[in-house]
Amino acid sequence: MQSLAQEIKTFSKTNLRKQCTRVTTLSGRRIIETWKGSTIHVVEDKTQPETACGYVQDNSWDLQVGVIKPYLILGSQDAAHDFGTLKKYKVSHILNVAYGVENAFPDLFIYKTLSILDVPDTDITSYFQECSKFIDQKGIVLVHCNSGVSRSASVVIGYLMSREGKPFDDAFALVKSARPATCPNPGFVKQLKGFKPKWGIQANGVDYE
Repeated sequence: MQSLAQEIKTFSKTNLRKQCTRVTTLSGRRIIETWKGSTIHVVEDKTQPETACGYVQDNSWDLQVGVIKPYLILGSQDAAHDFGTLKKYKVSHILNVAYGVENAFPDLFIYKTLSILDVPDTDITSYFQECSKFIDQKGIVLVHCNSGVSRSASVVIGYLMSREGKPFDDAFALVKSARPATCPNPGFVKQLKGFKPKWGIQANGVDYE
């Protein structure tokens, strides 16, 4: 029998089994992350058993929309897929930051889609500049993800911080008052609190550096 020291000395990483991580979003969608060398590959788990979520899903539609600014509103994928809601708020542009959610009316609205994972390690601030440029197109923009509580809320908070120079607490409070379900994941909150935007220009029109 080999001693522990001998086992450690002869150990090879090739003997390790490959592992993958399954991420379940708030909507119940499952994503598989697999490391291949130094690269992470992300695919959607096509096998979605009804009991996979580990909780009872709420299948009722969430059509509550938070009006942040006259030109900026926040909601869930349900609001983005409900034509009546979009018409009610005179939406012209839709910023989709969900993962795996299709745009419902591509011929009727101007869309921008960024597939962002709602996990703490995602660098949400790296998307702010691109999102802000889209919001600044002088339309009425709905920002949504799956549930309208973490990714899209973080994008809107980041927009207020960069465009209006609001500190995190003020931007968060404004968004929370308009959309009470707002709840960025802990990683996003940490990033937002440390976010130092380059601003000092007019909102809704000119991009920051």
